[in-house]
Parts: sequence; C-alpha cells; structure tokens
Amino acid sequence: MKHSSIIVRADWDGEVGVWVATSDDIAGLAVEAETMEILQQKVHAALSDLLELNEPLSNLAEIPVHIMTEQLTKIPNPHF
Repeated sequence: MKHSSIIVRADWDGEVGVWVATSDDIAGLAVEAETMEILQQKVHAALSDLLELNEPLSNLAEIPVHIMTEQLTKIPNPHF
C-alpha cells in the first residue's frame, strides 16, 4: 500500500526518562531519545535507512512525517 505520509507515535516512558517512537506505517521503526528534538532527528535518520531497505512506501519525492504525541498535564483543584 502506498502512503501519502508516515505516522509516527511518540510516547514518554517516565520509568527511564525517554521518548519512544514507533510506527505502524513502516516496519522496524523503534527509536528513543531524551528530548523531542533529538527524537525527531533520530526518527528522520531511522526512516531514511528503513525506506532504503524496504519496498517503496510512497510515490512522493518527499514523504511527510507526522510525529504524534499526547500531553497530559494537571492543575490543582481549588475546591479540594
């Protein structure tokens, strides 16, 4: 199946203090980094290598990469 973009999921692993990136769109992607900026660099490098090793994923000259994450924050409850 040809993709118009690659979706990468980034999750924070608080136990070891790193972001972990994986993707269902490209087999073998699993990188980690202490910051989101470093993670993005590692994701791009890993994707470049994986794209060369696998069958063509897209017909585009440049493939958009969406690094998706969720952020949970908490605020104090003034009524508690």
